[in-house]
Amino acid sequence: MRITAPPHDDDGPGPGAVDLSDHDFYATGDPHPLWARMRRHTPVHLSTLPDGRSFWSVTRYHDVNTVLRDHTRFTSSRGTLLSVLGGTDPAGNRMMAASDPPVHTALRKPMAKVLSHHALRPYNPQVRRVVHRMLAPLLDGGVWDLAEAGARFPMAFTGTLMGLPEEDWDRLTRLTTTAIAPQDADYRHSEGHGTLAAAHHELFAYFSGLVRRRRHDPGDDLVGFLLGMEADGRPLRHDELVYNCYSLLLGANVTTPHAVAATVLALVDHPREWDRWRADPSLTPTAIEEGLRWSSPANHFLRHATRDTHLRGRHIREGDAVVAWLGSANRDEEIFADPYRFDLTRSPNRHVAFGFGPHYCIGAPLARIALDALFRTLVPAVERFTLAGPVEHLASNFVAGIKSLPLRARLSPGARRTIEAAVAEDGPVTV
Repeated sequence: MRITAPPHDDDGPGPGAVDLSDHDFYATGDPHPLWARMRRHTPVHLSTLPDGRSFWSVTRYHDVNTVLRDHTRFTSSRGTLLSVLGGTDPAGNRMMAASDPPVHTALRKPMAKVLSHHALRPYNPQVRRVVHRMLAPLLDGGVWDLAEAGARFPMAFTGTLMGLPEEDWDRLTRLTTTAIAPQDADYRHSEGHGTLAAAHHELFAYFSGLVRRRRHDPGDDLVGFLLGMEADGRPLRHDELVYNCYSLLLGANVTTPHAVAATVLALVDHPREWDRWRADPSLTPTAIEEGLRWSSPANHFLRHATRDTHLRGRHIREGDAVVAWLGSANRDEEIFADPYRFDLTRSPNRHVAFGFGPHYCIGAPLARIALDALFRTLVPAVERFTLAGPVEHLASNFVAGIKSLPLRARLSPGARRTIEAAVAEDGPVTV
């Protein structure tokens, strides 16, 4: 999805002229001018698709937070992505992401302990090893596709965290991307919903088999933890285990890579910011948060109204679908000063890239650990990146993704020796 500064006029198409659920729109179009007009004129807008399905678009920061926070009015149990619009998610009240308190709380509370920043600290060396191997191709001096390299980045440590065999990582990476971009030309293999259904079937079958095999030998990884976990005093059922394994892997795999790619692309477009970061590594924490705000890799979340309610004066009926556009909320002029400026020192930066409320991303600590390790190595190693070809965006209404970002790098003096030494010293990519 292109990230631009929209013109300060209202001459462009209105929300009625654009299908915001269309995957291809995010590969070839630009929602930011449209979102800017919606925030000014129709911040809560009802869209009706040609097939009769409809949804409310919520584009202002405070309204997005209200929808995501207030589960008593806006439920997650019918599904959280536009892919289920007009239907019901079979994972409802079985998967943490597709449930409301108290079910959601019973699932989340024990998981949050093992995914906290403190609990994940032993995995820091693993993440650094993954970073070094990801950056090793820079030493060849040729074109390096950061988006392709980044797509495999989270799988290497999430796969280890979950105890997934390394020989399955590439397959699982492709399947999780297919699940969120089934209409993208590089992932679609059938018309209609066939690609999505096939990806879900394969992923659920994979985790079903894994759970059965691990039942009598759980191990001490995340899957083993789920096998021994209790929710409200009972062990998880087989379907709950499968759905939550799927959700944890999907959440890790399909968002972090695009935060990396979009942040680096922003720095290519703003070379002075790159120089500023290189000159002052202490900027890394705020720079990462600005990269998350800027990229907003999770583009939307879906909810359904549990009763008749009002938002910004609009009457939302019980059962209506409501879409919170995170990419728009993170450009809200009421919250972010000069929101189309990429500012490494932006503070405060109350972005909603990880969501808001009860469903705030449980994997946020791991994502921040990974991004910190990557940029603390990448920024000092590279003096300048230049584009070496066209940028290709993912056809997905859920993930604001980049699938190809070809770059050439001018390495800093000494960076080659540093990376080579780190790769030689690291050893195998396992904990």
